[in-house]
Amino acid sequence: MKPSFTIGIEEEYQTVDPVTRDLRSHIATEMLAKGKRRLAERVKAEMHQSVVEVGTMICKTVKEAREDLFDLRRQMIGLAREHNLLLVAGATHPFADWRAQEIYPDARYMRVVEDLQYVARANLIFGLHVHVGIEDREAAIRLMNSMRYFLPHILALSTNSPFWRGMKTGLKSYRAKVFDKFPRTNIPDTFSSYAEFEGFVNLLIKTNCLDNAKKIWWDVRPHPFFNTIEVRICDLPMRAEETLAIAALIQATAAKLHQLHSHNQDYRQYSRALVMENKWRAVRYGLDGKLIDFGKEMEVDERALILEYLDFIADVVDELDSHQDIAYIRKILEMGTGADRQLRKFEETNDLKAVVDYMAEETQVGLF
Repeated sequence: MKPSFTIGIEEEYQTVDPVTRDLRSHIATEMLAKGKRRLAERVKAEMHQSVVEVGTMICKTVKEAREDLFDLRRQMIGLAREHNLLLVAGATHPFADWRAQEIYPDARYMRVVEDLQYVARANLIFGLHVHVGIEDREAAIRLMNSMRYFLPHILALSTNSPFWRGMKTGLKSYRAKVFDKFPRTNIPDTFSSYAEFEGFVNLLIKTNCLDNAKKIWWDVRPHPFFNTIEVRICDLPMRAEETLAIAALIQATAAKLHQLHSHNQDYRQYSRALVMENKWRAVRYGLDGKLIDFGKEMEVDERALILEYLDFIADVVDELDSHQDIAYIRKILEMGTGADRQLRKFEETNDLKAVVDYMAEETQVGLF
């Protein structure tokens, strides 16, 4: 059975004080309650009180996801304004201190903090998660195995966290280094079958490592409750157009890999250790670095690799009707990622508050 390749997009936003530009909890406001009344389950709290998450409906195409995501961003920007807050899309806040942030009073989050202690409290980051509908669980495992190779390229396009606690980190995705302190993160190993994956999960549950598979936080995973594979490696981009472009690329990658599998072909599997080398390069340099082409055993400029990547998935884009969104990848190559643009703004102003203002402006681009 051919997968549906439906799309679901989750974005985690910052709620920011418009005067101090620091993160500010939304919990003392009616923002979340109003959001739930207007948007139902499409909006929810996250572990820290200055984080709010939205999720699109299950969308048949990226065009459908565009309408839903734009609506969600508009509504959340409006809700934030009603409660004297700014909504900001960025994978870290430029100068906020996690030690000053409160945890949302929910039993699930309190359990995570109890289990992981300061590692959880310090996890003040904001990500983009993309679900692609793969109904057959064996196919989901095959596609996850093959998709691992492309994750560093996808991360490089999304990088948007160059600052942490008022410091220029020297990394384009510091979020990735904050999150990898959690257990069960980063690039997964390969699995020979869904049964092997289930056996792995059941062993962890049996030995009290976790209570369900949602606490497997890999960069890509078969979702434990939905018939999807979920790509979790991305920083949250500033612009909605960037999110849609990356979501379209992830969907097209899944469709292309499935096309190869259905013709008894495969994309060559590389070890987790090798793919992690490329992930580090994406974290450190974003689009400005070189990734390793393991087939050629040489370094290649990341921008050139992204163009090769677009050629690789080109023949499935027509069927997915996502040309417009895939084309925006080239725009990201021209203007730089969110990390590149944040750094340019800081070089111009030497003012992290000005960077926050810029991020708030970029969050709204194309929406109104």
